[in-house]
Amino acid sequence: MLLAMDAGNTQIVCGCMEEDRLRKSFRLPTRPGRTREETLAELRQGLKTWGLSPADFRGAVVSSVVPPVTGVLREAAEALLGKPCLVIGPELETDMPICIDEPESLGADLLAGAVAAKERCGVPCIVLDLGTATTVTAVDGEGRFRGGAILPGVKLSFRALTAGTSLLPGLSLDRAPERVLGANTEDCLLSGAIYGSAAALDGLIERMEEELGSPCRCVATGGIARHIVPYCRREIRLDEELLFHGLWLLWQRNRPGD
Repeated sequence: MLLAMDAGNTQIVCGCMEEDRLRKSFRLPTRPGRTREETLAELRQGLKTWGLSPADFRGAVVSSVVPPVTGVLREAAEALLGKPCLVIGPELETDMPICIDEPESLGADLLAGAVAAKERCGVPCIVLDLGTATTVTAVDGEGRFRGGAILPGVKLSFRALTAGTSLLPGLSLDRAPERVLGANTEDCLLSGAIYGSAAALDGLIERMEEELGSPCRCVATGGIARHIVPYCRREIRLDEELLFHGLWLLWQRNRPGD
């Protein structure tokens, strides 16, 4: 198996990949001050919870958008497995030209998602990742990463609104109102968060297709995608394993020691 780790701003998702399939996963909170020893202990406990041991793994790969966490995760994984850990970056062999102003600034998670979408969906394609932030990125018909847009995450914006307004209650995105025209405060808030976010994604997809000059297949991932994508008018495929598939592909193409 392959230990694949994705460190975001809120949490680190650790996946156990058997070939190109995600078999098990566990999560750790993202804490930039966590030491290597603490991270090592938490990774070991996570594997133990699933009845796995370090000997079950042939390597590790890490995608991180939190620089203080990246090196600690790599060192902890290498100490745990006794094998090199690949850190994802645009300098790797990706089979995808990165056509943006500063290729070295491309987030590892966006790169992994684009690589996976290219294989799973074909090109041109648009990738939506709904997490702490919402990202919408595009791969053109020639398989080139062309950039995209970043929005505040749905929950981030929602919590900022409800926390900053004393008369507005804290709500969950688990329920969408039956109508866009909310008739009470709760439904108005949920309508804005869910239908408003869905409309924003539809609009961005349409405008990106205009700039690319062709229709695109669309795929969505991330913890909040399941709350929003069903209310989009565009056909968007949900793929919760997209990022981990990309990490597996990139590890296959750039195995440490090969």
